[in-house]
Amino acid sequence: MAYSGEAEPLRTFSELVSYFQSGEKPRERWRIGAEHEKFAFHLSDLTRPAYEGPDGIQAMLKGLMRFGWQGVYEGETLIALSRNGASVSLEPGGQFELSGAPLETLHDICEETGQHLEEVRAVAGELGLGFVGTGFSPLWTREETPVMPKGRYNIMRAYMPKVGNLGLDMMLRTCTVQANLDYASEADMVKKFRVSLALQPIATALFANSPFTEGKPNGFVSARANVWTDTDPDRTGMLDFVFEDGFGYERYAQYALDVPMYFVHRDHYIDASGQDFKAFMKGELPAYPGHRPTMDDWADHLTTLFPEVRLKKYLEMRGADAGPWGRLCALPALWGGLFYDQTALDAAWDLVKNWTTEEHNRLRGMAAKTGLKGEIAGRPVKDWAMDVLNIAKLGLKNRNKLSGGFIDETGYLAELFEIADSGLTPADRLLEKYHGPWQGDIRRLYAEEAY
Repeated sequence: MAYSGEAEPLRTFSELVSYFQSGEKPRERWRIGAEHEKFAFHLSDLTRPAYEGPDGIQAMLKGLMRFGWQGVYEGETLIALSRNGASVSLEPGGQFELSGAPLETLHDICEETGQHLEEVRAVAGELGLGFVGTGFSPLWTREETPVMPKGRYNIMRAYMPKVGNLGLDMMLRTCTVQANLDYASEADMVKKFRVSLALQPIATALFANSPFTEGKPNGFVSARANVWTDTDPDRTGMLDFVFEDGFGYERYAQYALDVPMYFVHRDHYIDASGQDFKAFMKGELPAYPGHRPTMDDWADHLTTLFPEVRLKKYLEMRGADAGPWGRLCALPALWGGLFYDQTALDAAWDLVKNWTTEEHNRLRGMAAKTGLKGEIAGRPVKDWAMDVLNIAKLGLKNRNKLSGGFIDETGYLAELFEIADSGLTPADRLLEKYHGPWQGDIRRLYAEEAY
């Protein structure tokens, strides 16, 4: 069988597993990648901008190119930018995302983030646009949200309503902040995966920042987190199997292999939604018969899984709402402190190792609904959060000692300590404003919380 113009096809399960093995890095090469999304809006009427037009998302991308960003195209359509290992990309509803380069220190991450936001603010000001960081679009309906012209999003939009009720909200009306971290070995990956999955709801609570839908309180502190509970059960959730004996690369690869596909990407997107990657491995994919996947296809497929923690060639922390500029560096600080010092990682595992599957899932729901309120495993959630932050701070201190003490990064946790100590999430504070000085006018959020 010929594969003209394609890379070598995958034929064995072990090749899929090797993708994760290839991500292993020695400690001295560990880096942190930070990502954040934000909503664009017209300053004149707060509407979300379309892709086209003199004040649209395309104009925003083109405006940023004067700062040395290079265009990334799908056909003739400008869909993203790249520069020095970082990228700016578009989520389905025009949410603007910075995927930062893998960097060594939190100071580097904050410098990169700050430079990006300064550039965004400069271009946006010329176009009459603003940007705000919340976990869920505070004002506009699905129907009032423009859709970006990317091929994979058309396929996903058609498929989402078949498998859940809130998948379109996930695509069009949510924003997150993420941190990506390295692992040294399979055993190191397993421990970090288990710790971060158990603690992801704690991060959800600390960063909860989406209490409004269509201008009114929605009953959640993180509507974004709640959306994931009814998006697609095949590819979301807390992955109970991660805590089972024998978990490792092979078990995650099997999970990924069992998740239905969205697409195959060649010179265009081929709709393979709901079809079986195992059939693809046999050359029997109905949407693309006679062809087998390449490693790029496997990498693409892995990006269509949306658990609370995701494994690629690194681990992605996916549990936090987007927030204001000052809080964007706190998430990589939290996970960097927990992951990149062995004493801290061991302490974090000791904290959660006796939690049950039921407690993991109950805490996930509680975090979305009530944030730091409530109890889990016999203790208040806010006390667990404070323990986690103290461990992360210890981890950063130990990590900083290894550098000669010149890169103190613990200050990036300061706001999270304030949140945990108060027991009030950022969403609770927004609700206080809404019911108090804002007098129920959600438009005040855009004025006070914009970048």
